Amino acid sequence: MVGLQEVDGGSLRSRNMNQLVHLASLGDFAFWHQQLNRNLGRFAQHSNGVLSRLEPQGLEDHPLPGPSGRGAILLRFGEGPDALVVVMMHLALGGRARARQLAYIRELIGGYRHQVLMGDMNTHANDLLENSPLRDLGLLAPQVEATFPSWRPQRCLDHILLSPSLALERVDVLPLPISDHLPVAVEIRLPDA
Repeated sequence: MVGLQEVDGGSLRSRNMNQLVHLASLGDFAFWHQQLNRNLGRFAQHSNGVLSRLEPQGLEDHPLPGPSGRGAILLRFGEGPDALVVVMMHLALGGRARARQLAYIRELIGGYRHQVLMGDMNTHANDLLENSPLRDLGLLAPQVEATFPSWRPQRCLDHILLSPSLALERVDVLPLPISDHLPVAVEIRLPDA
């Protein structure tokens, strides 16, 4: 699964190419979803996106509270409280707005045991795990390498947070400076049950 932030949905900014559709085709992803967050008409179609080889049993778009243009995509694999829930998000720059957004996301995922939260969170992992509405979930932030700016990384702003029920196999910050943020990748193993 791949989560993308600030992907263009087809405008002058991308030479009228829906970047998500293009990447889904190139990577042979059977499932893709675009969340349009800032519609600037033909000038820009700022979006979040998800690419997956598996189709989720549930998918929800959530505009996040605070300044317009921020959103989260929730994907659910399986049924009930033992389902795997994946939330791909792009959070606000300001601490107060980010706290409101994380409280909203906390409400969305509270009933699920297996959680993956990923995206551009615009803050460090310690802030997310110790000083945010997520602090009671026991989430793990396995990656500590800086991701921003991609040409000389100094800040760790992009994360994949995991619930303790998921086994981490591998984590990497990929040296691919094709954006202003470096991508983060993890391999996880689901519980046998």
